[in-house]
Amino acid sequence: MVRGVPVPRGAATKRMWTAYAFLLPAMVVYGTFVAGPILLSVYYSLFDWSGVSRTGTFVGSGNFGRLLQDSVFWRAVGNNLRLVAGSLVTQLPVALGLALLLTRGLRGMRFFRTAYFVPHMMPTVAIGILWIFIYDPSMGVVNDLLARLGLHGWMRGWLGDERTALWAVIATIAWQFIPFYMILFQAALVGIPQELHEAAAIDGATGSKAFWYVTLPLLVGTIRTAVVLSLVGSLKYFDLIYIMTGGGPNHASELMATHMFKTAFNQFQMGYGSSVAVASFLIAFVVSALLLYVTQFRREA
Repeated sequence: MVRGVPVPRGAATKRMWTAYAFLLPAMVVYGTFVAGPILLSVYYSLFDWSGVSRTGTFVGSGNFGRLLQDSVFWRAVGNNLRLVAGSLVTQLPVALGLALLLTRGLRGMRFFRTAYFVPHMMPTVAIGILWIFIYDPSMGVVNDLLARLGLHGWMRGWLGDERTALWAVIATIAWQFIPFYMILFQAALVGIPQELHEAAAIDGATGSKAFWYVTLPLLVGTIRTAVVLSLVGSLKYFDLIYIMTGGGPNHASELMATHMFKTAFNQFQMGYGSSVAVASFLIAFVVSALLLYVTQFRREA
């Protein structure tokens, strides 16, 4: 098609329907496995239903009214926000630092690139079991190291103490996901033209100056993507928390997803569990949309 030349109406309609035909399989898959379950959760949240019986009792917004008074849910929301903060503060800076090291072309970098990525290749169950042993109060590496350093007062049951259970798992999650963001940042760093660094060096921008004034501005898009991925992932995180602590002790490491799972499948309150899932979805959606809006606004400004 030549730009500026009008397309005949019949040809434009045919092209539009051809595009819809190519999109149809993807739309069917998305509707079946993404939009459908979300709508079903909204529907089930309107019922008092065990998930086992054939029918439930329609309660309207009753489950959501109960949710507003559920102290465990709000504690889980707070823990999810702590997980978001912990992930953003630890995972992204460390991943960026490792990516910068791996792009220096030093000797043995291929080995370190593989070694750093190993945690992300391990199954989550294996990671959970491994770190349960590491945090073990009697034979774990953490307490053994503290004892060797003479810090006996710091020794504790890391996963059994309400003060440390959540943060201990957040450290494990960081260990699991830092390699993923490292690869993301490394791909972005490799894509920066070398000519820009050479031009900056001629102007006297080397070392930290080159990083702050050349590298970092060119990584803003990738950092924004990483922040969104980390935020959304933290708000819907489930597996490692459930394996390592089950949300305990005394809900100290409870997350919205673990609360939803236990309510729906352990306590057989599928209707109320669906309301927890819908609330979790809305919180994640609103926070993500706000973040995207703010970062987009600042970029355009």
